[in-house]
Order: sequence, then C-alpha cells, then structure tokens
Amino acid sequence: MTVAAVVLAAGGGARFAAPGHKLLAEIDGMAIVERAVAAAVAAGLDQVYVVSGAVELPTLDGVIVVHNPRWAEGQATSLQAGLAAAAGHDAVVVGLGDQPGIVAEAWRLVATCTATPIAVATYGGERANPVRLAAEVWPLLPTTGDEGARPLLRGRPELVTEVPCPGSGDDVDTLEDLERWSS
Repeated sequence: MTVAAVVLAAGGGARFAAPGHKLLAEIDGMAIVERAVAAAVAAGLDQVYVVSGAVELPTLDGVIVVHNPRWAEGQATSLQAGLAAAAGHDAVVVGLGDQPGIVAEAWRLVATCTATPIAVATYGGERANPVRLAAEVWPLLPTTGDEGARPLLRGRPELVTEVPCPGSGDDVDTLEDLERWSS
C-alpha cells in the first residue's frame, strides 16, 4: 500500500494584508510553506506532491511540484490537481501550505490510520489537517468550489476516524496570525 502526501499551496492568500504572499512570509527564518512541506517530507511517506498556483514557491527539496492553473477557482481544483498527480497511490494525506504547526508525527499518525477510508487529525479535540483520503473516496470529493474534503467529512461521518495528533492545526491567514506564530 502506498500513501502520498499532498500539500496544497496554490491559493492567493487574499486575507493576508501585508506585502508579499503569506506562504513566503517567514517564521524563525523559514518561509511558512517551507515549514509545512518539510514536515510532510520528514513524515517519510511514499511521495510528496506540492500543488502551486498563485505564487512561485521557493525551491522545495524532495517533492514533486504540480502547478494548478485553475487555482483561482477554489481549493477543490487544487485538491483535484493533487489527486491527479497521486494517481496510482492507495491513499493521500492532504495538508495545507499555510499550517506551519503540523509536525511530521501528525502526518505519520494520520497516514497509518486505516480504520476507515478517511482519517482526520485532531488537536485538542478540534479537527484540522492533515486528512487521509483512501483512493476509494476520491470520486466523492468536490471538483469545484473553495472547499476540499470538508463537505465529505461532514456528509459521511461513518467514513471518518479522528486521530489525536501533536502539534497545531492553526493556519496563517492574516498578518495577526503570523504575528502569533512569530512571538
């Protein structure tokens, strides 16, 4: 059984009211997207795909970058681009490029949970990324709109197992979010 990581890093970051793109903002000298991707790579899954779009990403070692030309149409198109790239794997574990607190152990824990076709990380009881999606549920995922797997998780709870994880599922959407990470 092969499991790939898919890091979605294609969005425009419209809520980030600061110069530059939020994914390129730094925390402790490292771009947010680099931190997120480094954790996915460190998890040791079979392959790591990074879906790009709105901004040119820095060089990311150990990954395959997949460009989503439809990124402005919403997150569902980026998820679909990642799934297309990962075709042939038995499952993907999906995370976001703007979540610098997701650690490699969270990626591994979610990747190895096979009790149901979907596994979702929890932090202090709250659901967040990453999310494991077995190939059998890929056809059930949205192809348009600005949500990835959330509608499926809400609509088909019998397919979902929650996995308590270390780290933080908090994302960086605003300058204030960045300041909290940087303090």
